[in-house]
Amino acid sequence: MSRTIRRRTTAGIAGVAALTLTLAACGGAGDLNGGGGGGGGDDAGGDADCSEFEEYGTFEGETVTLFTSIREVEADQLQDSFAQFEECTGITVEHNGSGEFEQQVVVQAESGNAPDLAAFPQPGLLQRMANDGHLVEAPAEVETNVDEGWTEDWKSYGTVDGTFYAAPLMSNVKSFVWYSPSDFEENGYEVPETWDELMDLTQQIADDHGSDSVKPWCAGIESGGATGWPATDWIEDMVLRTGGGDVYDQWVSHEIPFNDPQVVEAVDMAGDILKNEDYVNGGIGDSRSIATTSFNDGGLPILDGNCFLHRQASFYEAQWPEGTDVGPDGDVYAFYLPSVNADETPVLVAGEFVGAFNDNEATQAVQRFLSSDTWANTRVEIGGVISANLGVDPELASSDVLRQSIEILQDPNAVARFDGSDMMPSEVGAGSFWSGMVDWINGSDTESVLDGIENSWPN
Repeated sequence: MSRTIRRRTTAGIAGVAALTLTLAACGGAGDLNGGGGGGGGDDAGGDADCSEFEEYGTFEGETVTLFTSIREVEADQLQDSFAQFEECTGITVEHNGSGEFEQQVVVQAESGNAPDLAAFPQPGLLQRMANDGHLVEAPAEVETNVDEGWTEDWKSYGTVDGTFYAAPLMSNVKSFVWYSPSDFEENGYEVPETWDELMDLTQQIADDHGSDSVKPWCAGIESGGATGWPATDWIEDMVLRTGGGDVYDQWVSHEIPFNDPQVVEAVDMAGDILKNEDYVNGGIGDSRSIATTSFNDGGLPILDGNCFLHRQASFYEAQWPEGTDVGPDGDVYAFYLPSVNADETPVLVAGEFVGAFNDNEATQAVQRFLSSDTWANTRVEIGGVISANLGVDPELASSDVLRQSIEILQDPNAVARFDGSDMMPSEVGAGSFWSGMVDWINGSDTESVLDGIENSWPN
């Protein structure tokens, strides 16, 4: 699922537990490549010590435009992350966020009215913009930052046909299960560390509490025009767990067909939970009620004791009602969705990638800043988001869930893979895959659904 869709439903995520920004020292003059970019360092930096920003140069009175899918509270916090950079460099970063980012960025580029920079939530869209000749290659300094600050997997999503275009920006971890710590303690349940332990726990909950209204799991995949995306996340997580990163990559790139036996196995693995009437849909209805239950509301029965487990991403923290205590000793918390083997950490992720439409020095300075761990730590400390940058301090995260997310991303055993539907052709990833999962939840068998999706893959 793309970041834009999430923002239509969880625009307030950044306000969940925002921290007050502790402004770092900054200072100095200079130039992107050691020369003059215009303007004096003392005037641009005012009374501040701008030594941390000398490498970016000074550009008195210049404006760089940044177009994203980020809106509302989080857009304000993104703007706040540029405060010291703007003061010390003289650049004004003009951010514009849109719920129609995917459509508008194409229109703007094709009409010759592209922004200076854009943050792409879908690597597939980034690839299209690069292949159409709209994006310019990232500066060497940006690539160096990425080589030092991210894993090769993350760099690959900003690379098209061997050319590096875009550094990662913010990130999300999708491989989480939400639960009630107090309910677990009261019933003597422990957080599972393997998939078998998770399924044993599921059966134990069904045996202990199973009724028409209380079930181990609750879920919802309704999301307006994007209905079905939460189920695609389930399948992507299962492919990672049954086939590993290599099979996942082959599936997403269509090197193996959508109905490959390995994918069938993964879908049936999800179906062991989502289509089992003994296991779902606690506090809501039977298994088919998943298709008509809003993703926003899918986990709320946990608060009423009608459900014990809900698989959803870190950003679901924003969906709990105001006043809900989210933490290891709170009303709700989340644990990592276990893998088949305890020593493996497959993790489904999403995020944005910053590409440039020109190579102006001021544009490159902003692009370089956004690829740095300085920016990543600043933005994480403001609150509500995380970054996969290895230089981020997890202690700066604004909540326990976000802190846990950063630690998962920095786990050397983690095998991170980007949301598959965002990597696939739109006819599939935002089309037949979504609708096929709705049909599957509504009773269609795995083979016929996967056959239909495979037949929809564009030639």
